[in-house]
Amino acid sequence: MDVFMKPGLARRRHLARVSRWLFVGALLSGLPLSALAQDRVPDAIPAEAARVVHLADVERAARAHQPQLAVARAAVAAAQSRVGAANASYLPQVTGTVQYQRTTGNFAPRPGTVVPAHAVTSLSPSYDLFNYGVSASQLVYDFGQTSNRIGAAKAAREAQEAVEKSTDVQVVFAVRRAYFQALAQKALVGVAQETLDNQHKHLAQIEGFVRAGVRPEIDLVQAHTSISNAEVALITARNGYDGGKVLLNQAAGVVGATDFDVVDEDPPAVEDEDQPLQTLLGKALASRPDLAVYDRQQQQQEQTIGSIRGALWPTVSVTAGATEVGTSLGGTVPNWNIGALLGWPIFQGGLTQAQVAEAEANLQGIHGQRALAVLQIQSDVEQARLAVVATKATMGSAQAAVGSAREQLRLAEARYAAGLGGILELSDAQLAYSGAAVQLIQARYNRATARAQLLAALGRP
Repeated sequence: MDVFMKPGLARRRHLARVSRWLFVGALLSGLPLSALAQDRVPDAIPAEAARVVHLADVERAARAHQPQLAVARAAVAAAQSRVGAANASYLPQVTGTVQYQRTTGNFAPRPGTVVPAHAVTSLSPSYDLFNYGVSASQLVYDFGQTSNRIGAAKAAREAQEAVEKSTDVQVVFAVRRAYFQALAQKALVGVAQETLDNQHKHLAQIEGFVRAGVRPEIDLVQAHTSISNAEVALITARNGYDGGKVLLNQAAGVVGATDFDVVDEDPPAVEDEDQPLQTLLGKALASRPDLAVYDRQQQQQEQTIGSIRGALWPTVSVTAGATEVGTSLGGTVPNWNIGALLGWPIFQGGLTQAQVAEAEANLQGIHGQRALAVLQIQSDVEQARLAVVATKATMGSAQAAVGSAREQLRLAEARYAAGLGGILELSDAQLAYSGAAVQLIQARYNRATARAQLLAALGRP
């Protein structure tokens, strides 16, 4: 009775509730996800008529086509090449030369020599001079300069391999998050369609009551308003689903159409998701590849320091060579030589000491970065663990809310049909059921995303 006494206030209250429901749907349809622009079209996402995509399909597509992983793999290949370059110093160095000159043959006196009486200085005649030679050297010992450079290059390669693994973990997490968001958008489309179907069913019932004079005409106006709102919500949900599939393509590293359908999948529980923080943190510190990056960088820097310090000591090599020299191609004279070389940079103005000091400072910086990474890993694990706990607890309440709201809607429909309830009671019940369904969708896919986040925090792809 109060509803009909204050129709303006009641209508404003109902429209406010409808707006809150539309806001929840719009909020879910606009969940942000950072993605990279892509420049090629792979064949990983099915293009056949079925257009059905599973989570495993998208993960494979990401590993095959995601540019971030391509960059990481290229960095590993470059680091492996630097190991080969460092190893080259341990192998013989052989150089061949061929030289031709047109030269004069004037005697060039030196201090303490006597100029022959017949010596003549002239710019002519000139002569051909041919010089063929080959020389070789082999490093014997350099106080760890080369061995430490090789060790530093290997540690750098292992650091890049850890970067590649870390990138893989992050890419897979981004794909899973995008997939679950697309599933949430798809579920919202179902809720919006169900709501619209219910509103059409209510409209048919209300039209009969109004024609019979049992219900006032305002009920019919309210029903048409509810249908219009439901149609807007359905359009928004469909657009959100299409947008979610665009973000899924981007996360997978592909460019293509969005005329595919994601398969509803509920990921299993993480094996150790219920364990305490310290247990999970210990597992994360043992397996996180981004932490391994700092460990390898420390090894690289320590090897670099050893290599620089080796420059303070001599380098021992053996050398050999052979030459053919003459004034004509058929008149060359052979010579050969063999020897040993010891080189010792006695004073370089403090260059080596300064380089050692710089490398040691860089090592301290890596220690600090690693300590910051440990703090970040602890935060990642704790946040993911709490998110899993919260979303698991939310699921039960959300399911109970849907059950209660469904029963509320059933009772409201029965009361309205019996003339005991008003249009706003029916609309409120429909709104409550739709809102509860949205909350259940959000809770379900928040739980899936939280588990994916926990896997990433533990360093597991």
